[in-house]
Order: sequence, then C-alpha cells, then structure tokens
Amino acid sequence: MLWIKSLHIVLIASWFAGLFYLPRIFVNLAMEKDAAAIQRLLLMARKLFRFMTFIAVPALACGLWLWLVVGIGRGQGWLHAKLGIVVLLIIYHAYCGRLLRTFQRGENTRSDKWYRMFNELPVLGLLGATLLVVIKPF
Repeated sequence: MLWIKSLHIVLIASWFAGLFYLPRIFVNLAMEKDAAAIQRLLLMARKLFRFMTFIAVPALACGLWLWLVVGIGRGQGWLHAKLGIVVLLIIYHAYCGRLLRTFQRGENTRSDKWYRMFNELPVLGLLGATLLVVIKPF
C-alpha cells in the first residue's frame, strides 16, 4: 500500500506541475506577437498537455486503488470533499485542452491578465485537497 501511496503522490505532483505551467504558457501566448515565438510556445503547450494527460491517468488510478481496494477514507466526509475537488481539477485540465485548441486555431480572445488569474485556480485545488487529506476535518 505504501508503494501505491508514494507513487500516487509523485504522479499527482507531476500532474500539478503541468496544471501550474500550462496556463503560464497561455499567459505568454496571449501577450506574444511574433509568429515564430507563438509556434514555439504552441509546441511547448501541446507537449506539456500530452504529458500531463499521460501522467493524470495513472495518478487518478492510484488514487482510486487507495480508495476502492485499500479502503482509505471509505465512508468519510473528507474523502467525498476531496473527490469533489479532484473532479473540478479534471474539468480544469480538460478546459486547458480546450483553451489550447483555441490558441492553435488563432482564436484566443482572452487577455494575459485573465490567464494569470486562471493560473491560480489549481493552487486552490491543491490547498483544499491537501488540507482535507492531512487534517481530515469530517
């Protein structure tokens, strides 16, 4: 069980690295005017999105294993709240993919300031999930 828990933590940390960095690339894309720089940033964004999607699958699978097979948090309110946060983070991830496609089509209408604020949302998710797992308030 400790191997799965350790793997889950490492994979989640890797997924969050992508959730933090991809919107920063969007900030730069929203500000950039040079076509070559835009293409370079789009390449970086595509590769990062592919990597973070690849990492998210086993990260979530390890979490499901810990919950459904090992029984961590089964029937406890903190886990249900954490699962709600996880669902919101999956939606955020998918929305990042949608935003990336918007940039690829050259149809972005949002400002770099909007992306700066959007970039902070996973921090709230990480904070909430971590507090729930460590403190187990209910």
